[in-house]
Amino acid sequence: MDTIIRNVRIDDSKPLVDVAITDGKITVIKEQIEARADIEIQGNNHILIPSFVESHLHLEKAFVMDRKANRSGTLQEAIAVTAELKPTFTHDDIMERSRQVIRLLVQNGSTHVRAHAEFDPGQGFTGFDAVLKLREEFKDVISIQVVAFPQEGIFKYPGTEAMMVEAMEKGADVVGGIPYNDRDAKEHIDFVFNLAKKYDKDIDLHQDFADNADKISIDYVAKKTIEMGWQGRVSVGHLTSLAALEPDRRNEIIQLIKEADISVMCLPATDLHLGARNDTYNVRRTLTPVRALRDAGVNVCLATNNIRNAFTPYGTGNLLHISMLAIPAAHLGGADDQLTILPMLTTNPAKALGLKNYGLEVGKDADLVLLNTDKISSVILDIPAPLKVFKRGRVVAETEVNQQLKF
Repeated sequence: MDTIIRNVRIDDSKPLVDVAITDGKITVIKEQIEARADIEIQGNNHILIPSFVESHLHLEKAFVMDRKANRSGTLQEAIAVTAELKPTFTHDDIMERSRQVIRLLVQNGSTHVRAHAEFDPGQGFTGFDAVLKLREEFKDVISIQVVAFPQEGIFKYPGTEAMMVEAMEKGADVVGGIPYNDRDAKEHIDFVFNLAKKYDKDIDLHQDFADNADKISIDYVAKKTIEMGWQGRVSVGHLTSLAALEPDRRNEIIQLIKEADISVMCLPATDLHLGARNDTYNVRRTLTPVRALRDAGVNVCLATNNIRNAFTPYGTGNLLHISMLAIPAAHLGGADDQLTILPMLTTNPAKALGLKNYGLEVGKDADLVLLNTDKISSVILDIPAPLKVFKRGRVVAETEVNQQLKF
């Protein structure tokens, strides 16, 4: 045994346990492990959970808010501002800002992230190539899935179609897309699915990000998923338009999403900030209908999306802060609802990302976080500090907490 983490709680209804790790894998979980290990860590009755999974993030666009602001707070201006800034991003600039984000993620307990990396004929592959490099640089600290993401559309920006193919050849893990920002949503979706089939890759779409449902295409995505046999391999982020539908039509589409086994990433920090900017009274919340999706059995995740840029002018890299936004905005504060939130930061996004060796079980990768609270049920409300963050059994981040308060 390389490491034993002693006296930790992994289930509120069961006694404290010790967790042993060998060669990066969890090998023993029991109340008291008699053997000794090279490294012994005292959990001191704190909780141990699988590490957080950041399922939707843009690394290369972070920390640029001070360069050009989004004055209106609208999605349209966010896209325009970012399109103006992207050609000015250099490789070194992107690397520096992205490393800052990665440090925040790991310090706050995330050891997996799906990063949407952009490219287009105007900026080339500068950002995309940087994220590929970061994937290798930080592989022992955080696992990065790289999404080939055409922010400016595929067919309305000549040259992007060929770049999508080149991005897959360069080593993208996932085929991305943004149907609502192209000349024809169905044409865009068809291209993405065909590319995913050619390279045998999962799909992750920025989907139906609007206050209304006039141009919704998630139903087409769901039908296409089933037609192509890609169930369980498609994720969508935003999906705010779904909340604008009448309940009967909304529920009909949710059943399609469930049948297609599509995961939905709710992005409250961005969507609450950009949404309903034209509402003059009774302003809408503009979030995907989390409760209706969850209750129908859809795999729902909570994610960050952007940090301190034109889309989201704040952010800490802490998924517990994201969940705290979702609690009131999505009506998740009820006693029964609270129990469903932590999985939206851990096991649900792990499923969406296809992580086969994730979880606090014998035989799984020891990607774990020791949190400064003594009940699993308290994590969401306490927003506890991550005392130690483990990547394949190695401590990659830790926080010292002074519990002595002086008044």
